[in-house]
Amino acid sequence: MTSSISATLVRPLVGAAALPNRRDDPTRARATARRTAPSRSPRPQSRVRARAQRTVLIVDDSADTREMYGSYLGHRGFRVLMAPDGEAAVQIALAQRPDVIVMDLAMPRLNGISAVHRLKQEPRTHNIPVIILTGYAFRAIQHGALEAGADVFLTKPCLPEDLERHVQSLLSRRG
Repeated sequence: MTSSISATLVRPLVGAAALPNRRDDPTRARATARRTAPSRSPRPQSRVRARAQRTVLIVDDSADTREMYGSYLGHRGFRVLMAPDGEAAVQIALAQRPDVIVMDLAMPRLNGISAVHRLKQEPRTHNIPVIILTGYAFRAIQHGALEAGADVFLTKPCLPEDLERHVQSLLSRRG
């Protein structure tokens, strides 16, 4: 009986000793090497990224909408600014001069059409392309937004990939 107990205790120890150490596992070593590989000088790389990075201003009274599109575009390499209403959007656009503005229509303080109209009247921002992104799909609203100076009219729900495609299209037109 003693031999069977000692054999049971020894087997797992022998089995564990026979298994390769996790540190010796080649797939683990490769994964670790990728994580700990020395990076190139971060400073010049960040300067290059800052020059090439385009800025998108997302204007929507819904924090969830701003966060969803902002997170997606941020992960796609854009610098993202956000505003909760048209009034704040005009102020941010004048100060930061984004490359593209994505604007909702129904917002407090200043609605999207009025904000687009102000931006297109201002010499410092009149060339910034504007995408209207709204839940209102009425033809009259679309016509009014485009008449105010919007470049693209999209309706919600809109996939983030589709929004990015329109942003990229407007950026390629600007050069």
